[in-house]
Amino acid sequence: MSRQAKSLKVTLLKSLHGQGARIAASARGLGLRRLHQSVEVADTPENRGMIEKAVHLLAVERAG
Repeated sequence: MSRQAKSLKVTLLKSLHGQGARIAASARGLGLRRLHQSVEVADTPENRGMIEKAVHLLAVERAG
């Protein structure tokens, strides 16, 4: 029986322009570069923290 790592699908909905450097760095750290770009990231405390910093710019959903 194999265990799958839980993951989250994160989409950048609003621009990083004009945001604080830490907020923009958190979004970039998740792998988001362009508007409406989606990435799948592992559901870890580190990624959750970056998502929380930029939650007003993102859409987050479970990916599996």
